[in-house]
Amino acid sequence: MGIFAADCPGAADQPLLIDSTPVPRASSRETVKRSVLAEAADYGHCAARSRYFPGFRLHLLAAPGGTPRALELAHPIRDEREVGLELLERCARRGGELLVCDKGYAGCGFAVGAADLGVAVARPPRKDEPGPGPHLSTIRQRIESIFWTCGDLLTLERQGARTMASLRERILARFLCLAACISLDHRLGRPSRALVDYCA
Repeated sequence: MGIFAADCPGAADQPLLIDSTPVPRASSRETVKRSVLAEAADYGHCAARSRYFPGFRLHLLAAPGGTPRALELAHPIRDEREVGLELLERCARRGGELLVCDKGYAGCGFAVGAADLGVAVARPPRKDEPGPGPHLSTIRQRIESIFWTCGDLLTLERQGARTMASLRERILARFLCLAACISLDHRLGRPSRALVDYCA
């Protein structure tokens, strides 16, 4: 994935987007009985969909054009700020990056940790914070669109894995596919996530 991502224009983008999405495990009783994922998974909460889900949470650090810069599959109740700092440490940076995130990444510890890595944090204000804060909805929609691409066109939510090794391989294969498609689109002068021709 890193080889294809490094060949994309997004590999050098200063703005970075971070978010997470549920990766549900199978929920039918018979499948759960046969799956070893039932022991590793747990129930997490998805605020965007206002629901609890059994499974894992996938954290993604990406360029605005969709280029994946770092990702991690984590326990669904693990603090996303902690995972976010790990992703920033693993991501190739030049200094002066701007990380656009949601309210879930609010906290002095996260902002200080990101600043120590040379990254400024931009997020919407929480209800208990004064002032209107920056207007980020337009750029925030980009990472939602990236997750939609992976979930729908690349079938992330229908991955069908039954072991942790298989789950990691299937997730990585989908992001490898995404990075390869973006790299090819860049060479062909097409929009970065024009993926329909590859998925048809």
